[in-house]
Amino acid sequence: MKTYLVTGGAGFIGNNFIRKILKNEQIFVLNLDKLTYAGNLNSIQDLLDNPRYSFIHGDIADQSLVMQLLVQYRPQVVVNFAAESHVDRSLDGPADFIQTNIVGTFNLLECCRRYWSELKGEERETFRFLQISTDEVYGSLGAEGYFTETTAYAPNSPYSASKASADHLVRAYYHSYGLPVLTTNCSNNYGPYQFPEKLIPVVILNALAGNPVPVYGTGNNTRDWLYVLDHCQAIMMVLEKGRPGEVYNIGGNCERTNLQLVQYICRLLDKLRPRPDGSSYLEQIDFVPDRPGHDFRYAIDATKIRTELGWYPQESFETGIMKTVLWYLDNLHWCKQLKDSSYYRQGLKRQTAPEKGDNDDK
Repeated sequence: MKTYLVTGGAGFIGNNFIRKILKNEQIFVLNLDKLTYAGNLNSIQDLLDNPRYSFIHGDIADQSLVMQLLVQYRPQVVVNFAAESHVDRSLDGPADFIQTNIVGTFNLLECCRRYWSELKGEERETFRFLQISTDEVYGSLGAEGYFTETTAYAPNSPYSASKASADHLVRAYYHSYGLPVLTTNCSNNYGPYQFPEKLIPVVILNALAGNPVPVYGTGNNTRDWLYVLDHCQAIMMVLEKGRPGEVYNIGGNCERTNLQLVQYICRLLDKLRPRPDGSSYLEQIDFVPDRPGHDFRYAIDATKIRTELGWYPQESFETGIMKTVLWYLDNLHWCKQLKDSSYYRQGLKRQTAPEKGDNDDK
């Protein structure tokens, strides 16, 4: 039995990743999650009876807890999804992002270094630490070009700066101590269980509720969209075949402007769940003031992971968005549970359009 320590597994991507790897009956998963605003027990409730799954409520910045879990469970793999991930929240309150994304990652690395240094033989050779990062660390692209693994870091928000700092720590632990680390930087994720402050669920839920569907600025900011289960498959391949010390960019090759995305979803809803009055959800689109320092375009060049590891996304933009919309239509009770929870009582100072469907969104 192979043990995975997954941090931040009560969140969006972590939850989907755990579900995927638990299909392998030779894997045991220990999920460590602080359950901040985006960590949701409702997303993992059905996993609690699985004998190959255990949930621990805790913080990656708690050194004694992390060390205790490493010694007790002896994982062969540590996957770090734990992060504060929403850009608007980082603009209003960056301190939590520094604490979790930098201090927490440092603590996790240091505990893993101490644990790994005591391993022997095959246990030591096969141990892996995977840092889940974001394309936002690279900054903003113009109308052309793509981020590659050698693109210089140029973060433009407290969120992306904290993730960039964490990535540098991961790299340093490989070069300084030999810790077998891997880093993935991916484009915007979407799919089941994504939290309602992100663009795609905001569009779906606001449209169905008859509320304005917010779009920042002119809506021309462009993102490369990646279906979350394609991302999870890429992570598994990086863990299985990736070279320690390397970075792998993961992209869906599905570039759309925010406005194109919103319009596409509205038209899908027109077919799948027509408005009672027969009018289009497009009429609910509401252009709101742009986010400060809003990056214009992200786009990933995923050549390295394709050529070295053989990964390709299975979902096109059209198939992935259809699956996502249908999931939300079938799981509106899950969304209601979130709205009734403390998640929504947290509130945001900045009452504008949620936009980032982020890679390490918890």
